[in-house]
Amino acid sequence: MGLFGKTVPKTTENFRALCTGILSMANAGPDTNGSQFFITTVKTDWLDGRHVVFGKVISGMDVVYKVEEVGDANGVPRSKVVITDSGELPM
Repeated sequence: MGLFGKTVPKTTENFRALCTGILSMANAGPDTNGSQFFITTVKTDWLDGRHVVFGKVISGMDVVYKVEEVGDANGVPRSKVVITDSGELPM
């Protein structure tokens, strides 16, 4: 399964946050996967087996860390973050 696959797996067994830069779908319980996702910036053992991984940041973690700095202690952004001219890696 790739990022552009036709189906989204219903399993969470593949989430093993052993490193940073893991892209995973956020959900609030069974059948709630939607358009929310997160990128890990620290090792997150407590999330293992809870979310579906669909990618990994392979370049640009410095940008991810800068976006993370915009959030307060609760993760609420203190200012607007806009992604422009993001591009796409060839497959």
